[in-house]
Amino acid sequence: MFSKTSRLFATCIAIIAWSTVMMQLYININLKLNPLSETLIRFFSYFTVLTNILVAVCCTAIATGSKKFFSRPATICAVAVYISIVGIIYNVILRNLWHPTGTQKIVDELLHVVVPVLFILFWLLLVPKNMLQWKNAFPWLLYPLIYLIAVMCRGSFSGFYPYPFLDLSLSAFQQVLLNCCMICAAFLFISLLFIWIAKLTSKK
Repeated sequence: MFSKTSRLFATCIAIIAWSTVMMQLYININLKLNPLSETLIRFFSYFTVLTNILVAVCCTAIATGSKKFFSRPATICAVAVYISIVGIIYNVILRNLWHPTGTQKIVDELLHVVVPVLFILFWLLLVPKNMLQWKNAFPWLLYPLIYLIAVMCRGSFSGFYPYPFLDLSLSAFQQVLLNCCMICAAFLFISLLFIWIAKLTSKK
């Protein structure tokens, strides 16, 4: 299903994504702000980290010629939607809230700009799209929904929320709920947009 060029491109993205996630983990552990167990829980509480791992897994599956779940066109499109949201939310909402320097700045750009752009280009140029259907958008919402529920449940007793727009100590419950609804709406919109692009390009 995937050409040699596709597998090579996927290999490059996989190397970048895996390396970047590992660098971010190394930075977090070295900060020693919390016990190791809490550091690991918080690290994997970030949608950015989890989604970059999904990108890495998808690209690894494609690069190795796997025909399982993560190399299916619908799965790849879903991950492209997720990593697009990572880039959009960070660059529109979060970028001005902190100003990393040095290695952290490089890692930050890789996680939120380089990997998203590369994976979206990969999807646009090299992934089959003719099998995508409008109904695919709805099961794709499960990942962000489960993520939001898990983060909010843990935050309610730990006090840690990975993003300020989910933080109940900063905003009223109604505002956080509205934020969650808007995030889900954004996921649905981007999903439908990607499927529309897929249908448009597959007709050519």
